[in-house]
Amino acid sequence: MPHSQTSAPRDGVLGGRIARGASPWLLPTVATAALSLARSRRSKKAAAVAVPATALTAGMLWFFRDPEREIAPGRVISPADGVVQSIMPWKDGRTRVAIFMSPLNVHVNRAPLAGTVTSVEHIPGGFVPAFNKESENNERVVWHFDTELGDIEMVQIAGAVARRIVPYVPQGTKLEQGERIGLIRFGSRVDIYLPEGVEVALEVGQKTVAGVTRIDRD
Repeated sequence: MPHSQTSAPRDGVLGGRIARGASPWLLPTVATAALSLARSRRSKKAAAVAVPATALTAGMLWFFRDPEREIAPGRVISPADGVVQSIMPWKDGRTRVAIFMSPLNVHVNRAPLAGTVTSVEHIPGGFVPAFNKESENNERVVWHFDTELGDIEMVQIAGAVARRIVPYVPQGTKLEQGERIGLIRFGSRVDIYLPEGVEVALEVGQKTVAGVTRIDRD
């Protein structure tokens, strides 16, 4: 049975998987923890390192969790876990829905609709906090999807901590709704632009779950 808009799926690491693109951060942490644990019985220095290294490894496993989701019905579903930061009408008639992702959210983003990736563009920029207005000029990856609603634009925006956006699929890829498309390490913000005439079903401050929360209204 599909999740409702308000349901909260279990996002624990057990039974799930680790996000693609996490290895540059995760592997050194795991190696440090394993090495310090192995030497802890013979070295007080290693024992002192083992505790924080193991705790950091546990934190990394949580940060980079990638739980399975039962994709909910709806024309447009949330591409990100987080909180709706703003809903803003755009000059061209579209509506931008900005979703803020904290470091505690799942960082894997999903396709809001079924369709074909028509472009994936990386735009260099700054790294100010994603809740700051200055984040409009942050590092980002701009996606365009050819869907049943026409062209849909989605933007992954890096924040103060997230210094790397990892796209999973290239231009030309055909996607199912809710399919994983990329990772923002340690969170930040995802914007989606709804076409003119599509009404937003969410409110500012509302929590979203990628692949589960419906964005548009019938």
